[in-house]
Amino acid sequence: MHDIKENYRKIADSLPPDVQLVAISKFHPCQHIMAAYEEGQRHFGESHQQELTKKASQLPSDIQWHFIGHLQTNKVKNIAPYIAIIESVDSIRLMREIDKQAARNNRTIKILLQLHIAQETTKYGFTLDECRQMLSSGEWRQMKHIQICGLMTIASNVSNQQQIQQEFNTAAQFFNEIKTTYFPNDPNFSQRSWGMSHDYHIALQCQTTNIRIGTKIFGERIY
Repeated sequence: MHDIKENYRKIADSLPPDVQLVAISKFHPCQHIMAAYEEGQRHFGESHQQELTKKASQLPSDIQWHFIGHLQTNKVKNIAPYIAIIESVDSIRLMREIDKQAARNNRTIKILLQLHIAQETTKYGFTLDECRQMLSSGEWRQMKHIQICGLMTIASNVSNQQQIQQEFNTAAQFFNEIKTTYFPNDPNFSQRSWGMSHDYHIALQCQTTNIRIGTKIFGERIY
């Protein structure tokens, strides 16, 4: 646990005050999460509904859970009562379901729209044009139980730092476009979630507000 606390402090202390650290705790046990929690961390990211539900029932209630993986519509109802934000919203169909389940729980769920900018077919997300079309269609404006808080993307898993920087900058420019067009007077549309353990240093130069760090805090996955 000492290593986790040390790793956590090293990263947390190095970040600008306006960047939020989301500790990616998927595949790590509750005691690892508690080690970071005891250092003051409250935002944790999970990508599997069953694992998240189990952890949420066992850990302190003031933890802000971020869902960061591909989310199937039939799993939304299981996390709707307690999830703080779903960062990986990649379709209007998923948005409808989140809105429906949030209404059933009498709450508003924050979401980020996931962009597919990386040149990899395995990644999920809206292309920039799909995102433009979805927003211009206006259906989201009728969804009173979701709050679109910004954008999320994952860069290509490559060693070419220039390519990673280019992808993050594309996301940052697109954020500015969407903010100006659809959310000019909405202070909630403010989150730019890009940067992970291997590329967050680049993301910090590209207007990120949320970085998602797992390995550099918790080490390699446990299970």
